[in-house]
Amino acid sequence: MQLQSIVTTPAAVGSAISDEEAGALARTTVNLFKAWNLTDLEACILLGGMSARTWARWKTGARWKEGGIGRIDRDLRTRMAHLMGIHKGLRYLFTEPARGYAWIRKPNATFGGQSALDLMLRGEISDLAAMREWLDAERGAW
Repeated sequence: MQLQSIVTTPAAVGSAISDEEAGALARTTVNLFKAWNLTDLEACILLGGMSARTWARWKTGARWKEGGIGRIDRDLRTRMAHLMGIHKGLRYLFTEPARGYAWIRKPNATFGGQSALDLMLRGEISDLAAMREWLDAERGAW
């Protein structure tokens, strides 16, 4: 038996989120937070301490078309990417979207009786990454 060479494809790991992608993430994050029924304070914490005024502008969507939503730095882009990963994991775990949205606030024995939202509201980007990794492991993605 003769071994065949494998053609490799360069990985896009760590590729930067473009400005256009960041804008799409921002719009989607607003909709996700509505589905999760988050308060303005909770939203601002999950977005890394975003100001209430900026969050209010994001929610109105008045400037989306003009591209005037402000600068979205790397930290905020990463936070939103993790939030979308968490949403995706929940959509895989729960066939009914409403159950996944509700799960965010429900106490969980795995988390010592706290909810996923309680853990994410500690405010660190690592908390979002850990929740995303936990959900990926739960659904058997790795």
